[in-house]
Amino acid sequence: MAVSTHTMTKTLVGIIIFFLTICSVNGQTNFHDRLADSTLVLIKQKVKYDPSYFRINYPNGDVPKGKGVCTDVIIRAYRKLGIDLQKEVHEDMKVNFKKYPKKWGLSSPDKNIDHRRVPNLMTFFTRYGTVKKISQDPNDYKPGDILCWNLGGDVTHIGIVVKKKSLDGKRHLIVHNIGAGQVLEDCLFSFKIIGHYVYDK
Repeated sequence: MAVSTHTMTKTLVGIIIFFLTICSVNGQTNFHDRLADSTLVLIKQKVKYDPSYFRINYPNGDVPKGKGVCTDVIIRAYRKLGIDLQKEVHEDMKVNFKKYPKKWGLSSPDKNIDHRRVPNLMTFFTRYGTVKKISQDPNDYKPGDILCWNLGGDVTHIGIVVKKKSLDGKRHLIVHNIGAGQVLEDCLFSFKIIGHYVYDK
């Protein structure tokens, strides 16, 4: 039986859409896996915790080699995948400054420091990423997820979930810098989680 050209075209379009969907899903998964992997690379670098204010280049500026805080883990991991959060946060704050926290007495954005502040990153990821649920179920936290914690009072912290798991196999580990440099630790539930995001561009 002959197949009409119209039927063949519809079938071909369906096949193309199917493969595009598969590629899109795989691309998202691969991005988060690659982000988690790029974060693991950071633990090989010796970094001293240093919260000092630095004047840095723009875009793609970074604090001096061997220095950093928790937010620099996030910035450096994304840079390895070609995403400059310094630029992304600054560009958004220039237009939407009122939507960001007013904790530091600034009247305008500061490209040297804005992206290095956890509350600003939380605002940015809420605006442009996906906000995921906060729970006590370790299975809800996947490689490439960004987590924010409250350490007590007004002290916030941030890290990235990676593929490696705890010794009991129940939790993914975190790469963060809470004072001892860029390290890999089993600290998912060590502090109160206040933010859970995924972000890719």
